[in-house]
Amino acid sequence: MAFDSFRDFLKTLEQSGELRRIASPVATELEITEIANREMKKAGGGQALLFEQPTVNGQISPFPLAINTLGSHRRMAQSLGVNTVEEVAEELGSLMKAKPPTGFREAIKLLGTALDLRHAKPKLVRSGPCKEVIHKFEAPRARVESWPPAPDILNDLSGSDLRPPTLLNLPIQKCWPLDGGRFLTLPCVVTRDPDTGDRNLGMYRIQIYNGQTTGMHWQLQKVAARHGRRYYETGQRMPVAVFLGGDPVFTFCATAPLPDGLDEFLLAGYLRKKSVELVKCETNDLEVPANADFVIEGYIDPTEPLRMEGPFGDHTGYYSLPEPYPVFRVSAITHRKDAIYPATIVGMPPMEDFYMGSASVKLFLPIFKINFPEIVDLALPAEGVFHNLVFVSIKKTYPMQAYKIMHGLWGMGQMMFSKYIIVVDADVNVHNTSEVLFRLCANTDPQRDSIFTKGPSDVLDHATSELAVGSKLGIDATKKLPGEGFKRNWPPLIKMDESVRRKVDQLLNGSSMK
Repeated sequence: MAFDSFRDFLKTLEQSGELRRIASPVATELEITEIANREMKKAGGGQALLFEQPTVNGQISPFPLAINTLGSHRRMAQSLGVNTVEEVAEELGSLMKAKPPTGFREAIKLLGTALDLRHAKPKLVRSGPCKEVIHKFEAPRARVESWPPAPDILNDLSGSDLRPPTLLNLPIQKCWPLDGGRFLTLPCVVTRDPDTGDRNLGMYRIQIYNGQTTGMHWQLQKVAARHGRRYYETGQRMPVAVFLGGDPVFTFCATAPLPDGLDEFLLAGYLRKKSVELVKCETNDLEVPANADFVIEGYIDPTEPLRMEGPFGDHTGYYSLPEPYPVFRVSAITHRKDAIYPATIVGMPPMEDFYMGSASVKLFLPIFKINFPEIVDLALPAEGVFHNLVFVSIKKTYPMQAYKIMHGLWGMGQMMFSKYIIVVDADVNVHNTSEVLFRLCANTDPQRDSIFTKGPSDVLDHATSELAVGSKLGIDATKKLPGEGFKRNWPPLIKMDESVRRKVDQLLNGSSMK
């Protein structure tokens, strides 16, 4: 199902009882965070929230703010127009099985072909709702080359011109008390490879420095960062476009772990069962969805020094501390007349991002299984904040197979950031943390069944001794086979006889037991 606008998606949520309106003014400074955090911590993720009068330093923004819109399994499925994410995963898996690939590279090529066959590629249109209001900026002010910078304009709006559109009247949050300023938390960032022309859609937080200047927090290993390095090597100005809102599938695709070079808008077209209509930006040659709510255009100048960005209360549950990142200069802002500002917060799990990450795992599990057919299921528990902790179940048929899976997963895209991988047998429900921990404690000898290795680490991981470099621990919690150093008989797991279970079921359902 394709949503024509973010507003249409919110109407769907409201009709299904998944959205609650908050009519009274609420401050974007910390207060929205506190309300949203309490909602996200409720069982099942609570409801989506629509703040009809968000305030910026006491002044009501002309744009409502919606948060936690993808923060439950049900809302995540609704955003894709299905009852469950598993439905989409099964369909995608069927497409991939039509011509089984012989290797991972072929699998990725086949994935692109499958998506393209299912729905047409994104198509360019002349205009769209995202251009109903257009504001182009004059040349930016002088560069800020020192730290700390002058006080953030958004912390003092007295006397500012709040006529839309401007970064100053978007209801941009200061999420947590020690944050270095206000941050766009759901920005879809469009960049292009200067060599191949391949487009990338990613999600990187954006700190507002002033009305026309922001930070661009794309981490070292991200595709947009690779694009940026090429522009820095050539010295050419790098075009960047940021959009917010539109069909919620765009937000999901921006976070999805697609391989480098595979267009996220192709995946979006597949998921929404309709090709994505794109429009050219006003001040650069990038393309953005025509039905987006907001578009922020600009560039990064390779000759401009990096600027300190942060701190920011991150999905790790801790603040990520200031680090130097590129400066994004805004050249234009366009938006719908009825635009709604989409936002999220991150912090101590579980949060909204847990449900988005879970959906990605379910969707791409068929791809994992093509390369590793012994995998039964895979889960990223909320406590692991995405990739710190991975549970994977396998159909084990030969010695050391669990270690093969560990090393294979560490070599796949963003799974390289996984600090702990625990492998269990096929009969374990990896989505039940208690069940996994029982097998971990019962089936392992710590020295025999553990392996340490080293590799890339998430730059947000504050525990590593060096930035972006760390160690990893894999634990084999499967039943041990001959050849794995186990010299004793492996005992059977306690289970009741199935015929007895059926008989007791009948007794409990009978009138004599009521």
